[in-house]
Amino acid sequence: MRRIFLYFILCVASIGALAQPHLAEQQLATNHNRSGSNHYAYPYPAQELPKLTPAPAGYEPFFINHYGRHGSRWLTKQSSYERPVSSLEQFKKLNYLTKEGEVLLDILKKVAIEAQGHAGDLSDVGAEQHQGIAKRMCENFPEVFSGDANIDARSTVWLRCILSMGNETAEIKAFNPHANVTTDASYHDMYYMGWGYGEDTLANPQRKAIRHISDSIMIAHINPMRFLRQILNKECFRHAKLQDSEKLMEDIFDIAGSLQNHHAFDGLNLFQYFTDEEIYELWKVKNIYWYLQWANSPQGGHRMPFIERALLTNMIETADRAIADREHHGAALRFGHETCVLPLACLLELDSVNYSCDDLNTLHEHWRNYEIFPMGCNIQMVFYRNNTCGDDVLVKVLLNEHEATLPFETDIFPYYHWKDIKPYYVNKLKTVIEWPR
Repeated sequence: MRRIFLYFILCVASIGALAQPHLAEQQLATNHNRSGSNHYAYPYPAQELPKLTPAPAGYEPFFINHYGRHGSRWLTKQSSYERPVSSLEQFKKLNYLTKEGEVLLDILKKVAIEAQGHAGDLSDVGAEQHQGIAKRMCENFPEVFSGDANIDARSTVWLRCILSMGNETAEIKAFNPHANVTTDASYHDMYYMGWGYGEDTLANPQRKAIRHISDSIMIAHINPMRFLRQILNKECFRHAKLQDSEKLMEDIFDIAGSLQNHHAFDGLNLFQYFTDEEIYELWKVKNIYWYLQWANSPQGGHRMPFIERALLTNMIETADRAIADREHHGAALRFGHETCVLPLACLLELDSVNYSCDDLNTLHEHWRNYEIFPMGCNIQMVFYRNNTCGDDVLVKVLLNEHEATLPFETDIFPYYHWKDIKPYYVNKLKTVIEWPR
């Protein structure tokens, strides 16, 4: 009876934690950087990480199955920096900029100059993130990385991912110079390493068909007039026809959210041009966009998580080989993108990432992108074995270095039995065969 009551209390607490109408608004007001969505810099260890739960007696980690996003980067297109500069320069030629607008233009020009030739590149902050993640991984699970550990590291073909891999493997070699570390980045592996960049006939047509939803929400919910009036003078509003004003506001907002990813821009704050309410509303539109395009949305036919079916299949097969090989220990490290981490986390049903709702107006109460896929986000599946008591293998999954819940019952949370996990995911992957293309 006591166990049932405790379970009821935990359920109520979980429901209360899941639906928090004002939580996102409060968190964004406290830290504007969170509104960067996928540009949000990995917040750990600056934000304290929780202590990990010790393994049950006799169990030791022997293998880690990992997929991680590249670290902090520059915006992926040079035009993202240059477009707002061009717009404001046109206004300046017509004497339409206020003093605030001229200051903003100067800042944007300096940022665009620094960004020249760096579109999509890993930043200095991004390198540090992966060094820290690898260091903590070695410290948390030394048994995996000690001795003659076999570390198989693979990356998508994008340079920022390759450099992220290099920063992590260098840290592992510093921890254990004797580790056998191999690295690779090849189109050979892209079918599972970067599935979101391929032409997935299961989900891509659906994604394109619903793109208009977030675009229409942007137009309906974002009023750029207050923002524009601080950078454009009255003469502009008398004589000019302002077109694409929401896009100009969004472009500057994207740059504001990206500055946190570079030490060169420490102390530079473009969020000062936005009110807390504007930041909140712009973030909500971004939150909806990511949910629709890459998560378990009914609007997308619940298909998006399954773009990572090849990745999950690879992880299951890799785990089985590691379990069968009782002579060796180590890790399979994969480095890619948030467009893989998010659907994979949904497919695995980690925590509440797989949340589904029809009412997009309430999405932010239950699902917040900055909690899932900041720069450097990662999933670590840690496998444990007790060499003295048979073949039972336990698994603990970390999402961004936090112990995550899985869709199974367990008597030893946060640890789960592989014999329960594997059949569930294998059967889930089989359901894709039944879906029309």
